[in-house]
Amino acid sequence: MAKLLWKPSEDRIKNSNMYKFIQYINKKYNTDFTEYSQLYQWSIENIPEFWASIWDFTEIKASKTYEMVVDDLTKFPGAKWFVGAKLNFAENLLRYRDDHTAFIFKGETQKEARMSYGELYDSVARLAKSLRDMGVSTGDRVAAYMPNMMETAIAMLASTSIGATWSSCATDIGPGAAIDRFGQIEPKVLFTASGYFYKGKAFDSISNAAEIVKGIPSIEKVVVASYTEDRPDISAIPKSVHYSDFLSKETGLEIQFEQLPADHPLYIMFSSGTTGKPKCMVQGAAGVLANQLKELILHTDLKRDDVHFFITTCSWMMWNWMLASLATGNTIVLYDGNALYPDPGAMWKLIEDEKVTMFGCSASYINFLRSKGVRPGKDYDLSSLTQIWQTGSALLAEGFEWVYDEVKKDLHFNSSSGGTDINGCFATGNPISPVYAGELQAPALAMKIKAYDEKGNPILDKQGELVCEAPAPSMPLYFWNDPGNKRYKDAYFTVYPNVWRHGDYVVIHSDTGGITFFGRSDSVLKPSGVRIGTAEIYNQVEELEEVADSLAIGQSWKGDQRVLLFVKLAEGYHLTDELKNKIKVTLRTKASPRHVPAEIIEVPDIPYTLNMKKVESAVTNIVNGRPVVNRDALANPDCLDFYEDYYKKHLKDV
Repeated sequence: MAKLLWKPSEDRIKNSNMYKFIQYINKKYNTDFTEYSQLYQWSIENIPEFWASIWDFTEIKASKTYEMVVDDLTKFPGAKWFVGAKLNFAENLLRYRDDHTAFIFKGETQKEARMSYGELYDSVARLAKSLRDMGVSTGDRVAAYMPNMMETAIAMLASTSIGATWSSCATDIGPGAAIDRFGQIEPKVLFTASGYFYKGKAFDSISNAAEIVKGIPSIEKVVVASYTEDRPDISAIPKSVHYSDFLSKETGLEIQFEQLPADHPLYIMFSSGTTGKPKCMVQGAAGVLANQLKELILHTDLKRDDVHFFITTCSWMMWNWMLASLATGNTIVLYDGNALYPDPGAMWKLIEDEKVTMFGCSASYINFLRSKGVRPGKDYDLSSLTQIWQTGSALLAEGFEWVYDEVKKDLHFNSSSGGTDINGCFATGNPISPVYAGELQAPALAMKIKAYDEKGNPILDKQGELVCEAPAPSMPLYFWNDPGNKRYKDAYFTVYPNVWRHGDYVVIHSDTGGITFFGRSDSVLKPSGVRIGTAEIYNQVEELEEVADSLAIGQSWKGDQRVLLFVKLAEGYHLTDELKNKIKVTLRTKASPRHVPAEIIEVPDIPYTLNMKKVESAVTNIVNGRPVVNRDALANPDCLDFYEDYYKKHLKDV
C-alpha cells in the first residue's frame, strides 16, 4: 500500500459539503452510506438519480425544470441530459449581488484591483447591454484573446447571459494559432487587451490582435481592454473600440438572462491539434454547470468564505472551471503573469497576503519548487490554506510528500485529472477520504471509469488505458462542423466501441481505491501540464526548407513531460546548432514558448502507417521504455531500429 500522508479529522469530515450530500442521499433514497466509496458505487449504478440529486443539492436555477434527467444512457455518444429544462448559465454564477468580494486581481507588476459581487453584476449588466445593442444574440460566438483579468471574466458572463457561445485563449499564443482556433467558429466579437506582462516585461498584443482580425472576416467588433498601458493607440486593429468606451454608461441595469435549453452551446473548447487544426468541442450549458458544481461544491468543498486561487490562463479549461465557483459565492483571485516572478516564493506571498484557502497549481510547478529547495511552510504564513488542488500532468509520489513536508501537514492535497474534453475530472480528490502518496483519491462521482488492458478487459493494480463506460453531462455535445459526429467518434470511441477512451495510462489500486496516472497514451503532448498538439509543431517546422519531415514526442522526465523533436532533414542539410536555434525561434514566435522542444534529434526516417499517417505512438513507447505493439501497421517498421538504439544510448538512463 502507498504511504498514507493525510487523514481528515472528524470535524473536517462533518463540516464538509460531501458529508452533507451523503446525508442528503441517505435521507432521500433510504441508504446508510458513511464513506465515499459507497456513495461513488451508488452514483455509477444510479446515474439519473445521482444527477437529479446534484441538480437539487447545488440549487441549480432554472425557469423550467427538466422532464427527464437523461434520455438514453446506451447512446454513447449522443445521450441528452436534462431534457426540457430552460436555464441560463451566467444566471447561476451570478446568484449573489452583495458587497462580498468576488474578484481580487493581481498582476506580477503589482497591479491589483478588487470587485464585489454587486459591482460584478453591474459590470456584466452594462457589458451585456452593449453587446445586445451591437446585435449580439443567442447562438452568436464571442471570442477572447485575453490575459487572466476581470474584463475577461465579465465578458464571458455578459456573453453567456445573452446566450452567445464563448471561446477563449490567452495572449501568449501566436496569432496563427489563434486564427486556427477562432477562424473555425466565426466569432462576431473579439475581446482582447493592449498586452500582457511576463517576467516583469510588458508584451504588446495589439499587432497580434490586428493580424487575428484580418484573418477572421466574421469579426464585426474588437473590444480592447487597457492593461499594459492606459488607452493605447488601437488604430492598427480594424473595427476596434476601447473597452471603457464600449461599456454602457447606464447603471442599475437588470440582466436579461436568456432562458435556453439545457443543451444550448455554452463553450467551444479546443483540442490540441494533433492531426491538423484544433478540433472545436461544443459543450452544453446545463451539463457543464452540473458537473462543475459537483466538483467545486462536493469534491473541492468550496464555500462562501473561501478564497480560491488557481494559476491558470484563459487557454486552459481550469479558467472556465475556476469561474464556475462564483456560484458558491467564494472569492476568486485572478492572477496574470509568471508564477515564479520575481522569485519562486511569489505565489506563497500572495497566499499569505490574501488569506487564500484553496490554491490550484500544476505538477510542473510543484516539481520546480522541489528542485529549487523552496520551503513555503517555513518562509510564509500559510495558516489560511486548507487545500492544494493539483492537476495538469501526473505528479510523482515524491511531489505529494513534498507538499506535506514543506508546505503544511494538515492540508487536503487534491490531485485531479480529467480534460478539456469534459471541462472537468474523471478522477479527483474528496475532503472525507485519506490521501496516499502518488494517488488521486478516487474516481469522480458518477464517472464510471476503468483501466483496460490491450484486449479491452478491466484490470486492477496493472497499468492500463483510462476509459469511461457511461456518458456524463459535460461531455461534448458535438464537434463544430463535424457531419455525422465522425471526428468526435474517432477521438474517443474507435478503440473500444461505446466506451470513451481518454488517452491516459493509469493504475487503479485495489487496496486504496486510488488512481495513479502515468501520462498520455495518445499523441497529445503535455509539458508542464499544458496540452499541445503535435500538428501545431509540424505546421511550423516543416515550413523550413531544411526540414523534410518531423516527429514530436512526449517523454516522461523528472516528474513532468518534455518534448523531443525528431527531424528528417532535406538533402544537403545537417543539424547544426544554428539550425536547432532556428527551429526553436520559429516555434517560439509562431506557436508559443511551450511548443519549443527540450531536445532536437536528427533521424534518417520518420515512421508511417500503411495509409501514410505518422506513427507517434510507437516512438512514444520507445522513448518511455515501453514495448512497441503495432509494428505490423507500419509501412517502414525498420526505421524504429534507430529510435530504439538512440533510446538505449542516450535516453534510457537520463
